[in-house]
Amino acid sequence: MKKPDDPSGMSRRAFLKAGVAALSFSLAGADRLLYAEAAPATPVYRTLGRTGLRITTVGYGTDLASESEVIRAGVDMGINYLDTARTYIHGRGEEIVSRAIQGIRDKVYIATKTHGTTKDAVLRDAEASLKSLRTDRVDVLFLHGLTDPERALDPYIREALAKLKEQGKVRFFGVSTHTNQAEVVDGIVNDPERFFDVVFVAYNFKSDPSVKQAIARAAKAGIGVLAMKTMTGGYRIGERVSIGPHQAALKWVLQDANVAAAVAGMKTVEEIRELTQVMGTKFTSADERVLGRYSRAIDPYYCRLCGRCEKTCPKGVEISVVNRALMYAEGYRDHALAQATFQQASAASGCVDCEECAARCINGLNIAEKMRRARLLFA
Repeated sequence: MKKPDDPSGMSRRAFLKAGVAALSFSLAGADRLLYAEAAPATPVYRTLGRTGLRITTVGYGTDLASESEVIRAGVDMGINYLDTARTYIHGRGEEIVSRAIQGIRDKVYIATKTHGTTKDAVLRDAEASLKSLRTDRVDVLFLHGLTDPERALDPYIREALAKLKEQGKVRFFGVSTHTNQAEVVDGIVNDPERFFDVVFVAYNFKSDPSVKQAIARAAKAGIGVLAMKTMTGGYRIGERVSIGPHQAALKWVLQDANVAAAVAGMKTVEEIRELTQVMGTKFTSADERVLGRYSRAIDPYYCRLCGRCEKTCPKGVEISVVNRALMYAEGYRDHALAQATFQQASAASGCVDCEECAARCINGLNIAEKMRRARLLFA
């Protein structure tokens, strides 16, 4: 009999299904009530640092939204901050957003991203984004996916960004970070030129305390803070409940007054209704109980994206990126986004030649098993 983790012993579909099924857990007691039909939420706003933009405390992360009508529904329900990127949805992310905002461009703030590492690349990305979005400006342009502050300090990249601002094509600049967040944020805070206005940070109830502390320093410096990955992977539960873990996780983030908005990925109108309901609500003891159960359920699977394990890998594999791809597949159940993310991981193929995995996770994840699973799903 073949071992369960042997790629030749189980189909990709069956292996994925088995993994996701293992994440289900039940909720008990007073929390076991069905959701009522949710009406559009009353928008609640916070100011995005020194940008002065007044944005809804729940923003729309459009990386999962393949239908412009759903995004438009989110705007109709009060959301006024849309986060996108041209690489989303098989390269159609910005085009989908462009259809959603036709006729209402001045009612929403739009942020997009560049992976550019040179002046010319940043300029090309920005021009392509403006064309895809069919707009003459974006409100925030992020240098995307920083693992250290180096790219943000590059004078040529700053020259490109300054040119875009001078031309009126970009209003504010930001950086996004999934890994090594505290170091990246501190690099932006300590910049004497105060060049970047916004940080977009992976932050949730399982984040290292250093991330919360860096966010506080950023807010004190006038830098707008946006939180992503707030739902700790978006893993599904076995039933619909009155207090869901995704709502509770958003509320946990928004109790931090240093965060202007939690940017959540939403695929359906039902999800928008569910998550926008948290605006203006308090994090309660019931929420804390739900997160406690959810935390225990996902502990064997969830990567905190701290990146510390990568220092123990002799092949230099970007383990946190591979784990993020697995999260997209198993939590968000978006295989296309997962596949695209996996392809961004440097040296991911290096795992093939290792007889034994030397990388170690400080939180106890079985890295070797997760890397085998990634090869099965994405090879």
